[in-house]
Amino acid sequence: MSLIAKGRQKPRVVALGEPKYIDHEYLTSFSEDYKYSVLEALDHEQSRKLLPEDIRQNGPIGAFIVRLGTLPYEPFDESLLGSLVPDCKLIASASAGYNEIDVDWMSREGIYFCNTVDAVAEATADMAMFLVLATLRNTSVAERSARDGMWRDTPGLVPARGPSGLTLGIVGLGAIGKYLAKKAAAFDMKIVYHNRRQLPPDVESNSDVVSVNCPLNASTTNLIGQAEFAAMKDSSFLVNTARGPIIDEAALKTALESGKIARAGLDVLCNEPDVDPYFLQTDQVIVQPHLGGLTDVAFRKAERECFENIRAYFETGKPNSPVNTPPQISK
Repeated sequence: MSLIAKGRQKPRVVALGEPKYIDHEYLTSFSEDYKYSVLEALDHEQSRKLLPEDIRQNGPIGAFIVRLGTLPYEPFDESLLGSLVPDCKLIASASAGYNEIDVDWMSREGIYFCNTVDAVAEATADMAMFLVLATLRNTSVAERSARDGMWRDTPGLVPARGPSGLTLGIVGLGAIGKYLAKKAAAFDMKIVYHNRRQLPPDVESNSDVVSVNCPLNASTTNLIGQAEFAAMKDSSFLVNTARGPIIDEAALKTALESGKIARAGLDVLCNEPDVDPYFLQTDQVIVQPHLGGLTDVAFRKAERECFENIRAYFETGKPNSPVNTPPQISK
């Protein structure tokens, strides 16, 4: 049953910053049913000041959109979003991960929180596959060798490892992990996976490459540490496109320095962007600045998923991809 009654005021929807990738025609159509506007704020402090002012001037907000590129606004908690209460029904994020978002607070206030299920999944899997190949081929050292005039005379470049016949262990077989499995199969890699809280020994001991693709939460923080590295094959490879704190970085440094891990491909690290300089300086790490899902196609899909979650809620009473199930609070 639609929650938009005929003759009633359109639900008010506000985006934190201008969506830059969604089709203009789609926004035009959306605005026929919803009172849509943009909160032009650049960071957490500015948003905290401008959001309640916007509500005072323009009225309560029924749904709020958080776009990709959230770092300047974090954390998304009561101090930032408290003025949305008690009228906001739903907060939609264009990101897949949500460790920087206080979902428990939203649940207590009766607010649905939605992430994107599929928008950034394939782009992140692309990054994971790139890092698998980059670690096997030692591409960072190879590029520097060429640029420094050494061509391929730098020790360790020849022969490189090829992916064919190697076993890829995927930790977390959600949407990203499934896309990665399909891509890796095209390179004739064997796939093993695990989707539970504790890693089984076969994923560690049987894998030539381990790729981390699970969400960050209390159960997965430091999921891969000293014991897990010890169980891995000697001179194996590690890829992380999920979240930095899933890996115990001190244990990873030890594994790299001992040769247990030959090389690591890291799109994510702890304390971004002020990361441990070790990972930026060592030749054993191919590093990316958390670019996994940040492609034009992913942005367009992610922004549209936000608006579709809002449409679904106001038209059916339930969004498409709720992370939580808030109690029904009378508002």
